Amino acid sequence: MYQMVAEYAGKKNLKAGDLTKAMIAKHGEENCTKDDCKQAIRILMDSGRCVYAYLGGSYIQIPHKEGSAPE
Repeated sequence: MYQMVAEYAGKKNLKAGDLTKAMIAKHGEENCTKDDCKQAIRILMDSGRCVYAYLGGSYIQIPHKEGSAPE
């Protein structure tokens, strides 16, 4: 999931539903359920690897770095 968010960073805003549908399509319904995807999104948010951004709707994005922030 993180890889997909990173791949689309700056190109397309992904909603939680978009990620869930993509993961189910990629891995199959028997291997990946909606609940699994919800838990994975929660882990990404809690760990700080992804954040919710509100741009007229809630989107999942990689946190932005400030210009003066060290790399």
